[in-house]
Amino acid sequence: MKIAQIAPLVESVPPRLYGGTERIVSYLTEELVRMGHEVTLFASGDSLTSAELVPCTKSALRLDPSVRDPIPHHLILLDEVRRRMDEFDILHFHIDLLHFPLIRPFADRTVTTLHGRLDLPDLKPFYQAFPEIPVVSISDHQRIPLPMANWQGTVLHGLPLDLLPFSARADGGYLAFLGRISPEKRPDRAIEIAARTGMPLKIAAKIDVVDQAYWDQVIAPMVERHPNVEYVGEVNEATKAEFLGKATALLFPIDWPEPFGLVMIEAMACGTPVIAFRCGSVPEVLEDGLTGFIVDNLDEAVAAVGRIGSLDRAAIRRRFEVRFSAGRMASDYLEVYDRLLHHRLRAIPFPAEAAGVPTIA
Repeated sequence: MKIAQIAPLVESVPPRLYGGTERIVSYLTEELVRMGHEVTLFASGDSLTSAELVPCTKSALRLDPSVRDPIPHHLILLDEVRRRMDEFDILHFHIDLLHFPLIRPFADRTVTTLHGRLDLPDLKPFYQAFPEIPVVSISDHQRIPLPMANWQGTVLHGLPLDLLPFSARADGGYLAFLGRISPEKRPDRAIEIAARTGMPLKIAAKIDVVDQAYWDQVIAPMVERHPNVEYVGEVNEATKAEFLGKATALLFPIDWPEPFGLVMIEAMACGTPVIAFRCGSVPEVLEDGLTGFIVDNLDEAVAAVGRIGSLDRAAIRRRFEVRFSAGRMASDYLEVYDRLLHHRLRAIPFPAEAAGVPTIA
């Protein structure tokens, strides 16, 4: 199958530091190539892939200080996709919704994975206006606000099995927070949990410009007040394995409708249990009492830290291998591609039909 993967340009594929969507695009692309498919990746020029790379910017936009507006760069990307669209059986978009007007004439051979939150009020009229565009969710919970969308399925994220090695022992003796400093990720809750349990907490997270004030006014003062809390900055792929593998548990104290939560399965790959608040996709990803604990408040989170030793790190790794491998993810997407292609072949008349000659269905 000839497949185009169209990635955001904000980060490279895979990203050097933070970047969940681009990371998933990378894992999916490499797995599809390994399975023998012809894959073309439209992405930033500093991306690394075994597929054919179509560089649509010189480098990731987030790391280019001259970039002020990402939209013109993505329009250039879309023009390149439009120019080459007839080369592919399936075009798989990962750039939210900017391309919807462009792909309307050939929507039946496209699919768009929606990676972000969908409960924003501006989105409902948009998806009502484009009911024919095939879309995929990354959790069942994510799609609740948009029941009218043309859902083709839910595909949970997956990771290469050899990406993050299993760690049988949590040698670091600390709690971990990994991701992004923002109000909805609730690093303040993580600090409170560490303060109440007396355990060290290491925070590895990026700080976006829009969240700088939240860091300066809320989180940084909390870190300064608690000597057992350390902010270590962003971690890359090489240091993430050690950071997660040595942790006693990953804290995922979110307060928003999380579409998936990639860091949860990254921790599980290391055998590290997760303590997560019951929001969004959490009950779909985490198996309470097996791969971690799902809690509803700070008291329950503090109690869960005390029970974390009852979980089997080897069993957590086994559940990761069964449920969240890149191979399983790619196979799920191939099923979506096949259904779209089958529907398209049945819907589009063959030349003989167009000439009035009966054909065999």
